[in-house]
Amino acid sequence: MKKFFISVSLFCTIMAMAQKFETQKQTDAQGYSYETVKNDLAGVRIYTLKNGLKVYLAKNDDAPRIQTYIPVRTGSNNDPSDNTGLAHYLEHMVFKGTSHLGTSDWVKENALLAQISDLYEQHKAEKDPEKKKALYKKIDEVSQEASKYAIANEYDKAISSLGATGTNAHTWLDETVYKNNIPSNELEKWLKVEKERFSELVLRLFHTELEAVYEEYNRAQDNDGRLVNYALMDALFPKHPNGQQTTIGTSEHLKSPSMKAIHKYFDTYYVPNNMAVVLVGDLDFDKTIKLVDEYFGSFKYKELPMKKMVSEEPMTKVVERTVKSPSTPRMTMAWRTDSYGTQQARLANMVAEILSNNGDAGLIDLNVNQKQKTLGAGAYANPLKTYGSINLSVTPKDGQSFDEAKKLLLEQINLVKKGEFPDWILKAIVNDMKVQRMKSWETADGLATELYGNYIGERTWEQELDEINQYEKITKADIVKFANDFFKDNYVVVYKEKGVNDKLVRVENPGITPIKINRDAQSPFLKDILANKPAEIKPQFIDYKTAIATSQIKDKKVSFVKNKYNKVAQVTYIFPFGTDNDKELSLGVSVLQYLGTDKYTPEQLKEEFYKLGISNSFRTSNDQTFITLTGLEANMKKGVQLLNHWMTNVKADKTIYDQTVKTILESREAAKKDKNRIMAALSNYAKYGKESRMTDIISKQRLQSINVNDLMSKIKTLNNYPYEVFLYGDSQSDLEKSVKPFISNASLKPAVAKVYPEPATQGKVYFTNYDMVQMEMSKVARGGDVNLADFGKANVFNEYFGRGLSSIVFQEIRESKSLAYSAYVSFANASEKGHPNYVTNYIGTQANKLPLAVNAMNDLMADFPQIPAQFENSKGSALKQIASNRINRTNIFFNQLALKKLGVDYDIRKDVYAEIQTLTLPQLTNFYNSDIKPLKYNTAIIGKKENLNMESINKMGEFKEVTLEEIFGY
Repeated sequence: MKKFFISVSLFCTIMAMAQKFETQKQTDAQGYSYETVKNDLAGVRIYTLKNGLKVYLAKNDDAPRIQTYIPVRTGSNNDPSDNTGLAHYLEHMVFKGTSHLGTSDWVKENALLAQISDLYEQHKAEKDPEKKKALYKKIDEVSQEASKYAIANEYDKAISSLGATGTNAHTWLDETVYKNNIPSNELEKWLKVEKERFSELVLRLFHTELEAVYEEYNRAQDNDGRLVNYALMDALFPKHPNGQQTTIGTSEHLKSPSMKAIHKYFDTYYVPNNMAVVLVGDLDFDKTIKLVDEYFGSFKYKELPMKKMVSEEPMTKVVERTVKSPSTPRMTMAWRTDSYGTQQARLANMVAEILSNNGDAGLIDLNVNQKQKTLGAGAYANPLKTYGSINLSVTPKDGQSFDEAKKLLLEQINLVKKGEFPDWILKAIVNDMKVQRMKSWETADGLATELYGNYIGERTWEQELDEINQYEKITKADIVKFANDFFKDNYVVVYKEKGVNDKLVRVENPGITPIKINRDAQSPFLKDILANKPAEIKPQFIDYKTAIATSQIKDKKVSFVKNKYNKVAQVTYIFPFGTDNDKELSLGVSVLQYLGTDKYTPEQLKEEFYKLGISNSFRTSNDQTFITLTGLEANMKKGVQLLNHWMTNVKADKTIYDQTVKTILESREAAKKDKNRIMAALSNYAKYGKESRMTDIISKQRLQSINVNDLMSKIKTLNNYPYEVFLYGDSQSDLEKSVKPFISNASLKPAVAKVYPEPATQGKVYFTNYDMVQMEMSKVARGGDVNLADFGKANVFNEYFGRGLSSIVFQEIRESKSLAYSAYVSFANASEKGHPNYVTNYIGTQANKLPLAVNAMNDLMADFPQIPAQFENSKGSALKQIASNRINRTNIFFNQLALKKLGVDYDIRKDVYAEIQTLTLPQLTNFYNSDIKPLKYNTAIIGKKENLNMESINKMGEFKEVTLEEIFGY
């Protein structure tokens, strides 16, 4: 077996990350103490305020923006056993405002909220179903009265006014995390808003949000991944909350919430010594910590309750579970491990990487996937704060039993036990970890995400930095011993069979009267936020001519962008043709992945790329083909040589081709059982009709008759076609030298592209039956051809009306009427000149609420809502987002490449910014009335046929139930 020796260049690249890390305590000029870690290239500072609040600060100058996270060290594992789902529901309610934010008359509203709270306690205690209904009716009545004083979405309006993006939150086992990305000049206003919302909990609009959580619960039941995960975690952790309390909660607990219990939870866990503020971006350390202390330092420290430690007994047998859903069968196996940061967790992760890794060079990758013995298999480690697991999953081929698939996976584990894996792979895995860390941490979000995870896990930053060093110490002998000690008949296996899910719980709509949204009202707090104008950030637009260096190698244009951040390079070949020119090109690319050359077997090729720290990707779109190498610049020359050797000397193999065809055909059948794939195909059918790129597939007969030698000639001759080259890295000359030997003048021309129709949408309704709890509806309308002069209007329309937490659609459909968990309207500009724009209208909700949701959406779209204050907020937000965003890295080239399709050779954001600056609400209304309102929609609906309300459906247009064969084209 070949030995792998780390190159000198690679060693230099990663040496800084392999040094000794040591925590150092320092004090700034203002007297704030903080910790740094010696040799931390990210330069993170960690402060602890007097009240126990942790503050993580780091600089990133990509753009004048700051990625913010506020993590709270609590999640569903701390839910009371009789109120599961509480932490998640609380997360939703933290967006509802306070006694100052989101209310027009707090005294009156508060009295009514107290009444509602008492009614919920009575409702929870009541056992008689009829009396519970009567109590809920009373809750609904009082909630109607209280809603008169509520101002919905004021938090979202305040945050969006800053130019924030990515506003969201999530709850998991041990964490609840609140997220925003803000312009750096809005930091103090963001702190003011966040201080306000975490200062107290107000459970306003409680029952309408509860309906949204019902919808989320129902969506989870239609999610195969959650179905399998719930069964897996329950079996892995029969005692621990990891497996005994789902984050979404039980249906019974959701139906009978306790506002008092939620307040108690908030008062217990949302305290400064159990929270952190994570800020990464364009910031000044000294000014920032002073501001954070000014706003968050006043929160009072509070002792946390003693946490009961729950220990699991060691697993001594195989635990089997079976779940069912309409999708293709698959199987997941899992062994319980120790917690994140332990040696056992590291060893388990190394085994997972030996089995399946980024380079597709693991044992499962090469022995199962490369040889197409299943439809797909993989392995991954899932370390948690307490315990964890190593998981193996597989999708069997048609006719292949679960036992046969399981045997294949266990054979790979046995190879690890016997040490039958290459010596070099441990070093390659660790090097890949370093590269992935380097790429992730160079972005503000990547580093901020790591920091909040570090806080939740109660680990020091030194420990996190040193984790790589701990991995480097692991030897092959360590792995073999661990595998033999660890992998026994002590695992969980979940069989996901194709069938009817008989465990579905349909959470019924309790009957809520829609509330009236106070659209025009503003609290004094919000008015103050809007009135406070910080110094503006001036937009910066790219001059592509200076940002991209160009040269010529033979007849090929070569573009170069300098990587100012790290030692990772990228080489991309862009061919100006795709599947419209030759729909068998993508097949050739797929088959290539399973073929070797006269020098390397297919498996050896994967290993060679992984050794070099170079990944390759082939992507075909309708009009372009991209071949990309990404990895360490020091090894890029060898990567280019290997890629060209592979493509030029690929060895056609009929046996492998025939097997690939079988896999493709089986994958097609699997797609026809997958809800998301079906909905995508149905939406495409509603948009384009029978003749589309998606339905124009290579037939089974053609697949089986293709000569693999002819197919591979398409790959071998690619270099003889026109293309251009994009280089991203540190040295233009070195990268050009790497590609130059393999570039030749074009001697071939691509075939003429097939033109696919973009027919008018004419009020048709297409339905496909699928056994699911919810229904999903997507309406699509073809608009006029793309017009560059309307890009600004489209931007503000989406912000104001159609998308986001503060949009009118979200406020009305979800906040006011509780008719859907997800609803939006989106105007999408065409990406190419001479092609039409499209408007999409989406609703995902319970079947019985779909007619009401459709009516509500139709009412909204009948006459464009006129809310001047909200329009100004949306306009300002759009301007701030453009002003504070920067195009950098590889995006510089690929943005320019995309603009060429629109006939533009400059940064079009300059025009969009200028258009928005002068845009008025009457102008946006005129745009709506001329470009959106007159459109006719085709509708795609997926759901259980017996739940369709045909009276309502027929009002939408001419109804047709379409088969899977019609929408997929096979």
